[in-house]
Amino acid sequence: MTVDQLFSLKGNNAFVTGATGYIGEQICIGLANYGAHVIVQGRNEKSVSTLVRRIEKLGGSAEPAVFDLIDKKATEIYFQTIKYSSLNILVNNAYNGIGGTIACSKDEDYRDSYEIGMVVVQRLFKIMNPLLLEAHRIGGVATCINIASMYGHVVPDLDVYETAEGSNPPFYGAVKAALIQWTKYAACEYGAAGIRVNCISPGPFPNPEVQKVNAVFIDKLAKKVPLKRIGQAVELKGAVIFLASGASSFVNGINLQVDGGWTCQ
Repeated sequence: MTVDQLFSLKGNNAFVTGATGYIGEQICIGLANYGAHVIVQGRNEKSVSTLVRRIEKLGGSAEPAVFDLIDKKATEIYFQTIKYSSLNILVNNAYNGIGGTIACSKDEDYRDSYEIGMVVVQRLFKIMNPLLLEAHRIGGVATCINIASMYGHVVPDLDVYETAEGSNPPFYGAVKAALIQWTKYAACEYGAAGIRVNCISPGPFPNPEVQKVNAVFIDKLAKKVPLKRIGQAVELKGAVIFLASGASSFVNGINLQVDGGWTCQ
């Protein structure tokens, strides 16, 4: 088997949550570039449709999945009507939340963060489990990739933030740490069934809007990275494609840190 064949995703169906965000968009494009049919999940119909069209213009294959992941009933209805008997790749990328510190955060911030960052992940994995198992049964890839964060390992440097309210919050790191542990647990529980479960922990990947309006913040972040720059979303595509493809067929339960060396200091 050639290297190209190892990394090929041709014939695979991929479901990506939080697909229209800065990182999610590049994940979808990368999967489509390597041959996967990408199901683009998001809450905003216009944003989802725009990304589907963009993927198609680039020569890829995609379709929309517009529903709110927090809505358990809407999620169940979507999968009850899905036209596929198998799905190969689940990428749990969705997250939304606010900034803050322990001093200025509220109880509901923790609940909201855990709901989207862990409860939704568990729910989707269980709902998709029969589809992943079927993908493995017929000889295909069956893999779940969870997008965590370097802040699941280390505490943010609060000095780089201008305000407490704008800081990377404690509940974000807490839920990402939980996601990393859940990934290991799922990898052990479902490995024998042929489903691989792995995690990616991105480092500093501020979105373009932040990069445009807050050069001082970006400079502070970059100086903390051994590579002396921030990451760009396109730099996550390789990690996702590796874990989604047969190239990682004996890789299970890992957390791949894509952080420019931030967490090795």
